[in-house]
Amino acid sequence: MSDTLVIIPTFNEKENIEAIITTVFAQEKNFHILIVDDNSPDGTAAIVEKQMLQFPTQLFIEKRMGKTGLGTAYIHGFKWALSKKYEYIIEMDADFSHNPKDLVRLYNSCKNEGSDVSIGSRYVNNQVNVVNWDIKRLLLSYFASKYVRFITRIPVYDTTAGFVCWKRSVLETVNLDKVKLVGYAFQIEMKYKAWKHKFNIKEVSVVFTDRDLGTSKMNRNIVSEALFGVIKMTLKGLPK
Repeated sequence: MSDTLVIIPTFNEKENIEAIITTVFAQEKNFHILIVDDNSPDGTAAIVEKQMLQFPTQLFIEKRMGKTGLGTAYIHGFKWALSKKYEYIIEMDADFSHNPKDLVRLYNSCKNEGSDVSIGSRYVNNQVNVVNWDIKRLLLSYFASKYVRFITRIPVYDTTAGFVCWKRSVLETVNLDKVKLVGYAFQIEMKYKAWKHKFNIKEVSVVFTDRDLGTSKMNRNIVSEALFGVIKMTLKGLPK
């Protein structure tokens, strides 16, 4: 049994999924993995199910009927993790943009260094650690985080980061049913709510490397939700 679950949401990740699972399991710590697949037409789920025969006690899958947003996939995974009594829950992408070798660093930050939330941060102290992004996307991401920091006053440099370790107590405290933002802005809302609940958030410097295989899920609607959703979220504060 492991005390830590790595949640990996997937949609059309057949090029990456087998390798990312194998690499996570190769780390020095024993992690479990939950794949939350949004009915990928490319057969991602079938690849995972085949690997489950090799890792029957470590690898799990939850299959959803459609693609309803990154945030809802993670909420689904969070609730599953809480029901299974994991103490630490880590968000991670399937495409190797998050280095599996950093999983232990995020875990140790929460387990041994007093963090309630540890963020694999690309922009600690305004230093940029991103590889293979074009300048337009890099500037969009960097200034989006600065915009969120300015609007919300949250003391986090990489507010949109998707490589995050949560202590169980944080996810039990945040009302997951009241999380409103469903795209990448979900990452902002979760950090904001953890901060407002006065949990200890620490940024762990990591290098983010853009995917080599598969296609990015970023689009204009996701950006728009982040820009305007943050303002609404800040004005409304925490829901009851």
